[in-house]
Amino acid sequence: MRRKICYAVAMIGVEQRVAVFEGQLRDAGLRMTQQRRLILRVLAEADDHPDAKGIFTRAFARDPTLSLSTVYRTMKVLETQGAIERHSFEDGVSRYEHAGQQHHDHLIDVESGEVIEFSSDAIEELQRRIAAELGYELVRHRLELYGRKKRPSPRTKR
Repeated sequence: MRRKICYAVAMIGVEQRVAVFEGQLRDAGLRMTQQRRLILRVLAEADDHPDAKGIFTRAFARDPTLSLSTVYRTMKVLETQGAIERHSFEDGVSRYEHAGQQHHDHLIDVESGEVIEFSSDAIEELQRRIAAELGYELVRHRLELYGRKKRPSPRTKR
């Protein structure tokens, strides 16, 4: 099993990701403002799965004139354009990540909210096999595992 952290930003640099995002906003007919550019930069720098409020907090620290509604509108356009993917994990909060990444699944820590990306060839093969056994060809899937870190068990006293 392979654990992947922040490979989207590593695969292409922040500047290239910002340029891609800018192009997608322009394609949607939006003009590029300094605030939108800041939101795009914060998103391009993210190595986690931030929600809109998290993106707002990071961007607001750099520009206190930014509004949360600008973040929501920008995220909606990026999602519509296919630049980002929105995930609604069990906590009900929409979290975002860069689209077009290599397929991966998610393990969500139910206590901390940390989202860990991983991939497993064995899981992928099992899903294909199950679909085939049921008479289907797998088109796409999304796997989310929820758990908590194991705590060391107390040693038995003698």
